Amino acid sequence: MNGQWQSGPRLSPVSESTQTVRGNARHEVPDPLREDVRLLGGLLGRILREDGGQDLLDDVERLRELTIRAYGDPSPHALDEAADLVASFSVERAEQVARAFTCYFHLANLAEEYHRVRVLRSREAETTTGPAVLEDTIPAAFARLTEEVGRDEALRRLGELEFRPVLTAHPTEARRRAISGTIRRLADLLAERDTRRPGGVTLAENERRMLGEIDTMWRTAPVRTSKPSVIDEVKTVMGVFDAVLVDVFGDVYRRLDDWLLADDAGRATPVAKPFVKLGTWIGGDRDGNPNVTAEITRQAAALAADHALAALERLAVETGRKLTLDAEGTTPSSDLNALWQRIRQMSEEVAKRAQDASPNEPHRAVMLALAERISATRTRNADLAYANAEQFEADLMVVQDSLVAAGAARAAYGDLQRLVWQVQTFGFHLAELEVRQHSQVHAAALAEIRELGINGALSDKTREVLDTYRALGAIQRRFGERAARRYIVSFTQAPEHLAAVYELASYAFADDPESGPVIDAIPLFETFADLQNSVPILDSMLTLPAVQKRLTENGRRVEVMLGYSDSSKDVGPVAATLALHDAQSRIAEWARNNDLKLTLFHGRGGALGRGGGPANRAVLAQPPHSVDGRFKLTEQGEVILARYGDPVIASRHIEQVAAATLLASAPSVEVVNESAAAKFAPLAKALDSTSRERFHELVKADGFPKWFAQVTPLEEVGLLPIGSRPAKRGLSVNSLDDLRAIPWVFSWSQARINLAGWYGLGTALAAVGDVELLKSARAEWPLFATMLDNVEMSLAKTDERIAAQYLALGSRDDLAAMVLDELRLTREWVLKISGNEWPLASKRVLGRAVQLRSPYVDALSLLQVRALRGLRTGSDGGSAVDGDYAGRLQHLLLLTVNGVSAGLQNTG
Repeated sequence: MNGQWQSGPRLSPVSESTQTVRGNARHEVPDPLREDVRLLGGLLGRILREDGGQDLLDDVERLRELTIRAYGDPSPHALDEAADLVASFSVERAEQVARAFTCYFHLANLAEEYHRVRVLRSREAETTTGPAVLEDTIPAAFARLTEEVGRDEALRRLGELEFRPVLTAHPTEARRRAISGTIRRLADLLAERDTRRPGGVTLAENERRMLGEIDTMWRTAPVRTSKPSVIDEVKTVMGVFDAVLVDVFGDVYRRLDDWLLADDAGRATPVAKPFVKLGTWIGGDRDGNPNVTAEITRQAAALAADHALAALERLAVETGRKLTLDAEGTTPSSDLNALWQRIRQMSEEVAKRAQDASPNEPHRAVMLALAERISATRTRNADLAYANAEQFEADLMVVQDSLVAAGAARAAYGDLQRLVWQVQTFGFHLAELEVRQHSQVHAAALAEIRELGINGALSDKTREVLDTYRALGAIQRRFGERAARRYIVSFTQAPEHLAAVYELASYAFADDPESGPVIDAIPLFETFADLQNSVPILDSMLTLPAVQKRLTENGRRVEVMLGYSDSSKDVGPVAATLALHDAQSRIAEWARNNDLKLTLFHGRGGALGRGGGPANRAVLAQPPHSVDGRFKLTEQGEVILARYGDPVIASRHIEQVAAATLLASAPSVEVVNESAAAKFAPLAKALDSTSRERFHELVKADGFPKWFAQVTPLEEVGLLPIGSRPAKRGLSVNSLDDLRAIPWVFSWSQARINLAGWYGLGTALAAVGDVELLKSARAEWPLFATMLDNVEMSLAKTDERIAAQYLALGSRDDLAAMVLDELRLTREWVLKISGNEWPLASKRVLGRAVQLRSPYVDALSLLQVRALRGLRTGSDGGSAVDGDYAGRLQHLLLLTVNGVSAGLQNTG
């Protein structure tokens, strides 16, 4: 692989006039990015030659050249030569080639990610008048909000800003953790070349280390031999916390405070308040995952807390060591002296160590002693441990106030302030562990308890339900109420489903009701019907005594979760988008009518068929009062590493979403969304009904589930050991009702169709037929514009000729024709409205990057089609597929799934 990302011109199946534009795509990719890809691809080629010989590299290069040539040829048989080459490979060779292309995508993704970092750093370096000149930043949003509502009101809203990302372990990250580690080390080496400009021996050393890492990547099995456990998934996220999240929030707060305070930054009381609160479902989400037990929930909470406390201890020690301020110049306050005396009373040994290390430096001595108390909290030393994070924060404020009173404001608001922000953000628990369970599980447990009594011979499933509440109680007693109090009810379809949460809790603590945990039951509306019925259910929820009690205690705060995945699988992506928007509008009105402080929790996935796409744009398209400075969403699968795996990218993502959340309640934004929704209501109604009818015509056709399993790697995706959760809720392919949305979306993306992201839109747009009306809607209606942009991204990653090969694996030409016809129609109308010649043409860098990597994805897709065809027909190139041979083809298929995921990036 020469790594130059050089592709020949591609002729669109729709329009051949774009050949020149596409042929010049590689020239639109920034030079530094192209050079990085060339470097990494060249090093990979060297490793392939060293390990597999020149023949392997020749085979890889030949397939690459053929798919590039076919990418620029619109003829139906353009891919035949590449497919013939794939068919000529032995299974062993096909596996090697698949691994080579997968490694290439890991390296290309690394180069793209690093280039994003490079660009972001360059923009900041070029900024001369502060971060407000950069788009999508909190200062920019604050400045606009100040113009509209005044500085005092803008400051109030900034102080109440909330961004709550909830990390989940849905199995859409096909890349192994071992591979991720190699990629991080390669990223550091790439940065070293870029920033230090090494030469001579240093450059040779850098290249040698790169070759070593790429060699390790090549030799590491891309597919795990066993499924990860839930605790493995927790550890994966803890790796992201340790590497990035532990510091990145403080970086964001510091930059915001520097901007707000200007010349007073660092010596005046901070204005910025922590607005990010992490949540996690990993270890708490038991809906359909029998591997999540009460004991696992306890372990997950303990593991997260251990990492949070270790980080606090480290930062406390680092902060303390720098406070070398002597008592004469920086006189301790009476409160600091009193705190020191309390420390001495707790442990003379700790006090002596701190004092010996800090002669005549009282602030340093106190801080080092506080660090030891955090260590004791971590090791559960009852004599020294803090009872909760609030106690530790109070002690830090004593130190800070003493420094300020003594005139050492810069010491007070420097590293010490970062520590204060950290404890305010993470507490002792790191991330709130949220429990999720299906409403029917609760119903079954209640029925059994009512029949047999709480002391009866209850089933293991019912005992496990009760043990979950006891686990929540134990977590709250150890780490505080903030650590775990949200209980999400999947498929909430009646107020009784919420009442069940509180009734079951009362049974779990029947012997000692006062020791039970604080619980907020959160309804999750997932299907189209549930979204329609949400407000009546919420009205009834307010009558529950347990809910009324919580509203009194929490300042009338209420949370409602909306599921993007199942609603899209239920009625199609267009109708689901409109139904979700309508539900948000009605729920926001319900909250205002009942004087409630609403937080809508968006259950979004990484793929466009599951609510994916830029989160900041989605926020700004929400109905009036549905955000009001609070935004919560799930960060799933591959999205976690993509958004939070690098500190610069993570900081940018947090800034963008927080800025959009702050700006969403600006009068100008609300007016745009409200007026557009009213103006285009007839259009929305037409799109909804027509798209839903077209979608149901396909998915409700006789035999569709079986056909879907034939033409996509649905069953094989379920075999991938990439997550602890089963892919299905224990059903066969005779029904889609209980099929999880993840494999539904994942399978269509693997088949290069991405049906879950666009199906039904083309027919709906064609039925409207008024191009000028649709262009007007795109310009004036943020929701419609965002939907079209996401569909355009989805279409850019489809390939009609590749898709046709997958669809040919089934025995239903009628269904295949429906899919391809709708694909063509959707592409035609989306391009008419956008004015683009081809999908993403207006996105200069992104569009070209997608184009240039597509031929490489085509190579993997052809390998996958070969494996699927052999498994479906029982014959591979004339050889019978049975026994070991079937196993080899299945392994080849799983390798290609991994590679296509890396190539397409947002697949789940």
